[in-house]
Amino acid sequence: MSEAPALEVQGLRLSLPGRDGLQPVLGGVDLDVSPGELVALIGPSGCGKSTLLSVMAGLRDPDDGRVLVDGRWDARRLGHLTLMPQRDALLPWRTLLDNVAAAPRLAGAARGDAQRAARRTLGAYGLAGFEDHYPHALSGGMRQRGALARTVLAGTRAWLLDEPFGALDALTRANLQSALAALYEEHRPTVVLVTHDLDEALLLADRVLVSGPRPARLVAEIPVDLPRPRRVDLTATPEFAELRGRLLGSLRLAGAVA
Repeated sequence: MSEAPALEVQGLRLSLPGRDGLQPVLGGVDLDVSPGELVALIGPSGCGKSTLLSVMAGLRDPDDGRVLVDGRWDARRLGHLTLMPQRDALLPWRTLLDNVAAAPRLAGAARGDAQRAARRTLGAYGLAGFEDHYPHALSGGMRQRGALARTVLAGTRAWLLDEPFGALDALTRANLQSALAALYEEHRPTVVLVTHDLDEALLLADRVLVSGPRPARLVAEIPVDLPRPRRVDLTATPEFAELRGRLLGSLRLAGAVA
């Protein structure tokens, strides 16, 4: 018997209030992600990708459909998946150490154990010496590294990443993409990554799923059969260019690009 998907979305539909009443945002989304698989989700702005992640994480209830985790449906799945938003969402009144230690604390760890784990992890991500800094005193890249550390320490086996590097400059984004790739190789979580960056999707993902315009439906799937670990210079190869062309073609058919 084949292994059950780590994450499975079945027929998700959701409408949200708009200026002219309820507006459909999710139009019947179906997807599944195998254990340890990294899937990227790409599509036009405003098509409902972030809303889909919030429903998967348990932050919002759908009008119809289900989200299964490890083959089981649980309406109270909040906390079983880790959601990392585009903005780092660090609490401004807490130090970086306390922000990162909050993840294992919520998972039930004692305060001292949580802080020791957070200190070790921050050191591993190049943030040693900044443990007592508050978020306003850190660069955007440092805050996102802290958010990555918090994601790892949350202890869940599935991560939902909502454009985590979209607000960063190109160099910082490239560095953090490499950091995420290394984390994935080390921990092998199940990951759904929302991104607008085609190269990021192809560098990181095992598959790229394409959403059409709102209300969101998945309209194409691009398998990424490139060996791991992947380096940024892979983007200059003919194989990568061919995949990028296929992805662009799928986005055009979906109405995401001209």
